[in-house]
Amino acid sequence: MDSLTFTPGRAYLKSNSAVLPWSVVFEDDGTAGYLYACDRSWPTEEQSIRDAMLLYNVRSLEDPERERIAAIEWSRDGLQALFYIDGTPQGFIDFATRQSFCRSNFPNFMDQTGDTWRKSSHAWDEAKVKSFEASLYH
Repeated sequence: MDSLTFTPGRAYLKSNSAVLPWSVVFEDDGTAGYLYACDRSWPTEEQSIRDAMLLYNVRSLEDPERERIAAIEWSRDGLQALFYIDGTPQGFIDFATRQSFCRSNFPNFMDQTGDTWRKSSHAWDEAKVKSFEASLYH
């Protein structure tokens, strides 16, 4: 598990899967926190983004000055990643099915032609998260 202690407003955490080419990036740019599903085979990090999710707006956070812990945990097969803030799941990426989920369910837009990632919904799926967490301990 890769982790980072941060105060909302500026943070960056990247975690690479043991399975090429997948990685997950958490970024707080000062305004909002985002989670990205990335394909490391692209030449730049910006080009590598396959999907993006809004996790939070900094101004909307309760107690935004409080220090937090961000963590990314990978499945054993390296095809799923779960992102936590202070131990609570906030984002889930399934590279095998090319689907991402977040508590904000944002953004939602029609899939782009030729893009294989489902982007019409990022609705939270508690069953997938529970299945992921259960698989870590069995």
